[in-house]
Amino acid sequence: MKRRTFTTATASLTAAMLPAPMAVARPRVGMRDVRELEAAFGQLVAADNSHGGTIKLETRALAFAQHALERQTVGSATDRVRSHLYRLAAAFTGTALWAAVDDRRLDRAQRHLERALTLAGLSGNEDVKLRLWSHASLLATQRPGGASEASAAAQVARSSPACRRDPLYASLAAARLAGVHSQSGEERIALRTLDQARAAFDRADLDLPRPAWIAFFDEAELHGLSGLITTEVGRHSEAEAQFHRALARLRPQYRRNRTYYTVHLALAQIRQGAVDQACATALTVLPDRDGDSLTGRTDRLFARFDRIVETKRRPTSAAEWTERYTERVGRRT
Repeated sequence: MKRRTFTTATASLTAAMLPAPMAVARPRVGMRDVRELEAAFGQLVAADNSHGGTIKLETRALAFAQHALERQTVGSATDRVRSHLYRLAAAFTGTALWAAVDDRRLDRAQRHLERALTLAGLSGNEDVKLRLWSHASLLATQRPGGASEASAAAQVARSSPACRRDPLYASLAAARLAGVHSQSGEERIALRTLDQARAAFDRADLDLPRPAWIAFFDEAELHGLSGLITTEVGRHSEAEAQFHRALARLRPQYRRNRTYYTVHLALAQIRQGAVDQACATALTVLPDRDGDSLTGRTDRLFARFDRIVETKRRPTSAAEWTERYTERVGRRT
């Protein structure tokens, strides 16, 4: 009896010291998973560059964010891999945030922002934090009375360690802050901050590897942002020149931005009294009935341009604009 008890106890102790059976072992999560998620993130960024913010993009981004988090719960991972997964979850949620901002779903955007900032904090990644605070600034500008919050968020982005490390980040953050100042009527400080953005851009090494989300920020985009800022302070002739420079340099894959800046060019022209020229410009990017849908900021820009045209005398190009735009949006006249 004693021998049997000893043998049983020894077997139990030995079994306890053995590794868990392979059938219940947690799968290993590694850099391969991270690279797959990085590729998916790049595809979402490309979709946004082409079509703009949509509910489909927002939904897909949130699904990928959840997937990045679930990888940590179903498998074991090193601290380095976990940090990457949190960063990617924050990045995907940031894309959902941007899609909601672009389509003016502000309450949803605010929820995405809060979640993304939490995930970014867990990741410890300063680049994604900068992106999120930049989006937070743009979100605040869309709310009535949000100027102070927009300025504070833009200042947080500009003070990011990422900006101290990389002049390209510093340039983008300064350009965003200049935009906030211009919308608040602070012309002098807006133009001074814009000059700082240009100086930082000139110092940047554009060939360095960076996250997919900042690939849009090149010389064309800086000219485009400069056009928006000079528009806000009433310098429409200068804005027109900046938009021309932006469009001349814009890469083909940035279809949404080409439409966006072309309509801004038309707005700059019509504000200078060039109604014919402005309508001709806007017509070059107005989709036909069966073409691309109008979404987000671009849709609102076309509507704003149309309202201005309605206040003008109707030359031939204006009549053509009204006819085609009315047909495009399905509006009865």
